[in-house]
Amino acid sequence: MSNGRSGANLLRWIDHRIYRRNMETKTARLQPQGDGFPHSLAATVGRWASAPLDARMWRVDAGPVPPGQVLACAGEADVQPYTLRLGDEPVAYGELWVDDDESEVELARLIVDPERRGRGLGRALTQSLADLAVTFHPAVFLRVRPDNEVAIGCYQSVGFQRVSAKSEQEWNTDQPIAYAWFELPR
Repeated sequence: MSNGRSGANLLRWIDHRIYRRNMETKTARLQPQGDGFPHSLAATVGRWASAPLDARMWRVDAGPVPPGQVLACAGEADVQPYTLRLGDEPVAYGELWVDDDESEVELARLIVDPERRGRGLGRALTQSLADLAVTFHPAVFLRVRPDNEVAIGCYQSVGFQRVSAKSEQEWNTDQPIAYAWFELPR
């Protein structure tokens, strides 16, 4: 990458406190996966994407997503994969797609372990990735299916705002569906 922020410079943890319903506090940590992305972790992430709409993020028609496909997508150029962990346990996954040519970053393939949804982990993942994304470029975006109201609420709670209808129409030109696009205000 041309911005000099790859490798060891990115291998840092971002901590967020997660409050469970019983008021026990846990620290969620964002961990870069990079070249050390184990097959077993890819299998775990793939199992989380068991619903067809989740599986399509990895370009397969139905879940669970095969670990090889998770690894192939995570290994694409300019893709930086991360897991959110509680202790040593992975509980969520997301990617940064860093586009130095356009000076922008897209948060992508955000998914939370289905057994842990509704506990603030999606928000912690989104906030952590957004905090990291702005260290690359100030323009930070994400896209979501327009019927995914839970995710949209999560992204808005972090500060993402829907882009203009004109931008959305333009950005959806070559997309498989008409996504709702959001940006983080600068």
